[in-house]
Amino acid sequence: MRLILVRHGQTPANVEGVLESTVPGPGLTPLGHEQAIELVPALADHKIDALFVSSMVRTHLTAAPLVSDRALAPLERDGIREIAAGDVEGNTDDASVAQYLRTLLSWCGGDLHVRMPGAESGHEVISRFDGVVGEAESLGVESVAFVSHGAVIRAWCAARTNNVDLEFVMHRHVVNTGIVVVEGSSEAGWEVRSWLGQSIAEAAAMGIASGPFDR
Repeated sequence: MRLILVRHGQTPANVEGVLESTVPGPGLTPLGHEQAIELVPALADHKIDALFVSSMVRTHLTAAPLVSDRALAPLERDGIREIAAGDVEGNTDDASVAQYLRTLLSWCGGDLHVRMPGAESGHEVISRFDGVVGEAESLGVESVAFVSHGAVIRAWCAARTNNVDLEFVMHRHVVNTGIVVVEGSSEAGWEVRSWLGQSIAEAAAMGIASGPFDR
């Protein structure tokens, strides 16, 4: 099966550099709405049999133009929401951002027992995302899109795909409405086929610098 993992469009919190993971959370900026519209042609060559969104409003708004264009019925699942910021929720300072990123990268390196202070462990985050992936697989279709969030996409790809690891995600983030395409199955394993429109080899060669966080 093909999983098309899409990060939501730009939010006011993204612009202000706020660690924001509340539910339902903020909507989109004017640019974010434009990015959502641009997803329609960006995904024109991708078959989408089913579409999942998170419990955060920014994913619903990002998916709306695609839902209208494809006549899809989006399925809301809390399991693909963003990683909770816990004790540093709402903060913008460097120390808080570093704590969030340090925990995320611990999970990407395989230390899923580590807990985001005041929030979830890596095991809990990956498990809830896995649950939605399993539901998507159970539909028996070829291609499913998730409109989700940057940090959790990075964490899940590092934990569950065979060709993306800590070193890769440490230096590459998922931009607003960025698209990551994954193929395979939970039983046989998953591989990232493209990262923001590039193959893994192309993305690695580009050496794209990561932002501090990308919720």
